Amino acid sequence: MKRDNFLFTIGYQGDTAIVDAASKKKYAKLKTLELALKGLFKPAVCSAILNNSREELESIKKIYNEKNEEKIESVEALKRVFGVNEVPEGIEKVLFI
Repeated sequence: MKRDNFLFTIGYQGDTAIVDAASKKKYAKLKTLELALKGLFKPAVCSAILNNSREELESIKKIYNEKNEEKIESVEALKRVFGVNEVPEGIEKVLFI
């Protein structure tokens, strides 16, 4: 799955990723921490996971905690909050909406 599709996937149906086309078009070129600084935490978490970067996940958690009253205690909790744990396997198609 391509990076920009994974970052802006809003759901899955079978082997199809459903991607937010407008967000992808607007924000796909941003780096991980740039996404987080803009408040786009789910795409930022996806990017860090794709990069296999614990350091980026820690930075996203820090940015999130600075911007929100409700604090996240761990990287694992951050991934749970945004529903992203790994890059899914078996995705063969992409549907843009």
